Amino acid sequence: MKTPTLFLLLGLPATALPEAKFRAVTIDAELQIGYGIAISDVDGDGKPDIVLADSAETVWYRNPDWKKSRITGKLTAKDNVCIAARDTDGDGKAEIAIGAEWNPGDTLDSGAVFSLQAPEDRSQLWKAAPQHREPTVHRMNWIREPGSHFLAVLPLHGCGNKNGEGDGIRFLGYRPEKDWKTFLIHEGFHMAHNFQPVFWNTADTAESLLVAEKEGVHLLSHGREKWSATRLTDRGSGEVQLGKNPDGSRFIATIEPMHGTDVAIYPEREKAFGTRIAVDSTLNQGHALVAADFLGIGSDQVAAGWREPGKDDKKVGIRLYAPSAPDGGKWQLHATISDNTMACEDMKSADLNGDGRPDLVASGRATRNLVIYWNETEKP
Repeated sequence: MKTPTLFLLLGLPATALPEAKFRAVTIDAELQIGYGIAISDVDGDGKPDIVLADSAETVWYRNPDWKKSRITGKLTAKDNVCIAARDTDGDGKAEIAIGAEWNPGDTLDSGAVFSLQAPEDRSQLWKAAPQHREPTVHRMNWIREPGSHFLAVLPLHGCGNKNGEGDGIRFLGYRPEKDWKTFLIHEGFHMAHNFQPVFWNTADTAESLLVAEKEGVHLLSHGREKWSATRLTDRGSGEVQLGKNPDGSRFIATIEPMHGTDVAIYPEREKAFGTRIAVDSTLNQGHALVAADFLGIGSDQVAAGWREPGKDDKKVGIRLYAPSAPDGGKWQLHATISDNTMACEDMKSADLNGDGRPDLVASGRATRNLVIYWNETEKP
């Protein structure tokens, strides 16, 4: 069914939205865990490639044949756990960093960060250089600022924490142009699971950071002299995404709590996100969240993945949720993208084939698969 965006603005229910159509194609069926996915052009051919941090290796898959090339092997005694890939110097080819030595129970001696140097032939092994480490390194992203990028590295726990209590996490930035010197972005969070770089204001030239953690979602923004933290939600969360409602206002989507059961939406009202809308409470180990316009209607929907079988249906998978009110005040389940074939560990979205529709890429922990969900939804 084709539905103009105007229908949404008139407040029609979600049943008037286009039917979501995704075609699943497995490009790797032999993952060990599939910890972290990034999407960026690795070889400079203008096509977004898929980069994956698995427990014992880091690899990339070349668009469009998805040929697999090894970037590194296992860099520490314990697992690789996260990856960041982005063209930071403007040459059209991604720079890559890796987090490793993953042991969330060791808040003193775990954690490692590596910068990578690419060979001339990027299908060959890359050189890894160790950088400053913090215990329980867990997530990383390249962050844009005027004229440059830095690497933001988020641990799961603060140094020496026990049961999520103790000193706050040292959320650090790493500057490659200054010999990988670190600087403090923020100190004080506990059990911070994931974060999203965002341009918070339309005029911004530097990205801010939305952080999902034990004390709620926080916005970290850089002022003239230092970073500041603003609390946006009250409940602890593990995943966070910023999106746009049909009327043009914004929302924050979360999975609550960390490794949690609930998909929640917080629509923006007068620059605040105080109203919580519970969309789904049946996930088990919710572990991935993406906000994008999968239906092509000019506003965003939310895809959520979980990695343990649900208590009622005993299934893992990915679901798509859509607003049923223009201001994002009502939401409902719109489609099931994966029904018990993806124990979702991580998930990212990008237009992989240039057809103007965002596709999904997900990695499965227990299912040990890397799958592209090609978005074949009819355009309104």
